[in-house]
Amino acid sequence: MAQTLGAIAQFLQAELKGDADCIITGLATLSNAQSGQLSFLANMAYRDQLSTSQASAVIVHPKQASDVKGNALILSNPYLGYAKVSALFETLPAGSQTIHPSAVVSETAQIAESVSIGANAVIEDHAVLAKGAIIGAGSVVGVNSRVGKDSRIHQNVSIYHDVVIGENAIIHSGTVIGSDGFGFAQDKGEWVKIHQIGGVLIGNDVEIGANCAIDRGALSDTQIGNGVKLDNFIQIAHNVEIGEKTAIAAGSMVAGSTKIGRNCTLAGGVGVTGHLTLIDGVHVTAMSLVTKSISEPGSYSSGTAMSKTADWRRSAARFRQLDDLSKRLKSVEKSLQGSEQE
Repeated sequence: MAQTLGAIAQFLQAELKGDADCIITGLATLSNAQSGQLSFLANMAYRDQLSTSQASAVIVHPKQASDVKGNALILSNPYLGYAKVSALFETLPAGSQTIHPSAVVSETAQIAESVSIGANAVIEDHAVLAKGAIIGAGSVVGVNSRVGKDSRIHQNVSIYHDVVIGENAIIHSGTVIGSDGFGFAQDKGEWVKIHQIGGVLIGNDVEIGANCAIDRGALSDTQIGNGVKLDNFIQIAHNVEIGEKTAIAAGSMVAGSTKIGRNCTLAGGVGVTGHLTLIDGVHVTAMSLVTKSISEPGSYSSGTAMSKTADWRRSAARFRQLDDLSKRLKSVEKSLQGSEQE
């Protein structure tokens, strides 16, 4: 994996300050880096570490270039530079381009060339695996489901029937795609199951974290657009639509039939109730609950910020009094209006 600093500079189209022949063998933070490693400064809170870091080179913004005594790669967005260069030091093993003897592959499945299928994986009837797809050990690709070109399904992923996954997608372990949505009708106190007969459509360049659940549609398909990024432990309910390049952080939940636009972000632990629409360009801060549609782009929050317990209890008591205070205020306003008319 060793690279010269000059080659990395060319790869990033960065300005090089220092020794182009310096050998870089890995990446590390400023505080942990050793000789031979490349680091970066993206958060000014760590600026003081530039003077003590043992990194052989640092990716920095032009404004910080003079603070680096040794080698530097100068970019307007150091964090983006770090993201791009991380691909040069990827440690994930490549696919074997073979089918493990313990895998179970249906005779009716369509398996393209250079596909990798791991131990104890199951490829069911009429499933389609495109060129370069990687199916990890213990994973299941259900009946009539499709995995696109160069997509990687990690170990122990369950893909139900009638699921379509696009190209260059990454699905991490423990995730379930195409499970039944939560649909039931009441009949004299009994719950009658609504069979979920839609599927799931996942676009290109999508990454889905570990232990996520994406429900199939009740009638039409649940849809995840191109470039969407989902963190770990996320629930996407039936018939949800998520627009292109939206990112959702860990622990968030989106209820059924909600539509989230393009280039949105939901921070960790956000809840979105059902049958809502969030327009493009919406950012929802951590632990917020969205209970109505959002028709203007921007940042939205709900809940109260952390405070000392005694202060929080007093505030909570006042919240409970707001309705009564509002009624009393309206009564006073009516009395004052009556006095003015007299």
